[in-house]
Amino acid sequence: MLSDSSMISPCPFSRGYKIPVQQAWFLLKSFYFYRLILSCLFLALYYSQIGRLLIEPAQTQLYLYACSSYFIVTLIGWAFIIKRIPGYPSQAQLFVFSDILLITLIMHSCGGIDSGVGALMLVSTAAGGLLIGGRCAMLFAAIASLFVLAEQAYSFRSETFNAVSYPYAGILGAGFFTLALLSYVLAKRTELISSQHKQAISSLEELNQYIIQNMQSGIIITNQQQAIIRYNEACPRLLGINSLPDTLSGVSISLAKTFTEWLEQPNKGFVLISIPEHVKLHVHFTSLPTRHSPFFMITLEDQALYNQRVQQSKLASLGQLTANIAHEIRNPLGAISHAGQLLAECPQLSPQDKRLTEIIQTHTSRVNAIIEEVLQLSHRDNSKQERIHLVSWLTIYLNQFESEYLKDKSQLTLSIEPTVQDALFDANHLTQILNNLCENALRYSDTPDKPILLKVSSFFNQPSIEVIDYGQGVAESSIKHLFEPFFTTSSSGTGLGLYISRELAELNQGLLSYHSLNNEQGCSFRLCMTNAEQKKIQL
Repeated sequence: MLSDSSMISPCPFSRGYKIPVQQAWFLLKSFYFYRLILSCLFLALYYSQIGRLLIEPAQTQLYLYACSSYFIVTLIGWAFIIKRIPGYPSQAQLFVFSDILLITLIMHSCGGIDSGVGALMLVSTAAGGLLIGGRCAMLFAAIASLFVLAEQAYSFRSETFNAVSYPYAGILGAGFFTLALLSYVLAKRTELISSQHKQAISSLEELNQYIIQNMQSGIIITNQQQAIIRYNEACPRLLGINSLPDTLSGVSISLAKTFTEWLEQPNKGFVLISIPEHVKLHVHFTSLPTRHSPFFMITLEDQALYNQRVQQSKLASLGQLTANIAHEIRNPLGAISHAGQLLAECPQLSPQDKRLTEIIQTHTSRVNAIIEEVLQLSHRDNSKQERIHLVSWLTIYLNQFESEYLKDKSQLTLSIEPTVQDALFDANHLTQILNNLCENALRYSDTPDKPILLKVSSFFNQPSIEVIDYGQGVAESSIKHLFEPFFTTSSSGTGLGLYISRELAELNQGLLSYHSLNNEQGCSFRLCMTNAEQKKIQL
């Protein structure tokens, strides 16, 4: 048995004409009920007063046999339709042929072609065009025409009736062919429209599947028993595993517990959970009502993507404000700096006064540097992410950094794992982040025998860059303030370098974090980036 979504060819002699299976059986059932009603009307006509006027007295027995046969064949046909045995092509052809044959006999018993009963065969030939189509439709039109002509020839030879009408038989035969052709054209047009609709639905379904599978957010479909029904490709990536287990508890105990709490209190549909040894995820629960058992959709969103959206909104709102403040500060600051320079050029100044002018110049330069960095942050454009081959890119970057900032090239080494994949990041932003991290490492590292290490590896299938130095590290009390703006442990620093670096990382859906070295002096700043191999659609 064919499925309802497949196509069926009802005639072996017709190439290219196919009907959807569900539509084909619906048409056949409709034709069956027409035949059932018609056979009942013929039988009712036999027992009515009108029937005595229409049926030829000499052909009464033939009329009864033909009507009874028509009714019995029609009833038996319903069992074949229900069981679909034999197949659709055989049943359709049998229905149309039996209609032509039995209506020809009924027409003869009612007085021949002049009775008008033969016009009912127009419906049979039209049904042949709709149910079967192609050459088979023309074949049944030819059979109907031959039966009508044969009936006229038999009537003329046996002198059953006073007169025969060959012209009317010819016109009726032409009508059979015309109606069969029109119904075939209509069926072809219906088939074309149905095929176009099917292709459109198929394309939309493929598009929906592609969008769902390649979304940045992970989607899990589960039931009330927390069994995972379906999930997209983003889920294993966000959870840091190769494939999802069968239940939510197998993914995360906290996720299963949160889902259970949401079932009890559906008003709280958005929570933040932590997957062990991984980043935090924003989780949203949605109910999917169906006719039978309910299903639920769990949406997982990486905090990096959420932070990127928040960061873009924050920078846009701060841009105008910081620009106005910086403008108001730079004008008097420029006047102070210029006055300090003029004062320093005065030959009558004592050494103590010259020292004071140097302090003025130093601190005005520092304030100006802070303003420059604030303006640079507030005017930050959206990231222009591109595919970066870290092996070749970092080699070029390291050569440029060494030539500009290092006197001794042995101060910095590069270590790259061979399996690391390409990253998706803004190259200018990555340069600025690494510059800040490497400059800080050079400033605070006090172990000349251990150079600063740039280590490139994979962290939960995401490319990452670690800047490791073996200095004193960061005090425990300062770690929680490390990425706050204007926080610094240096007297000459602005306190914006790490803050800007983290903002740039989040703007590129990355994560910059601080880590202490296990059982060793020093610290590490790790930048996790998006894997360029993972195709994701931003929604």
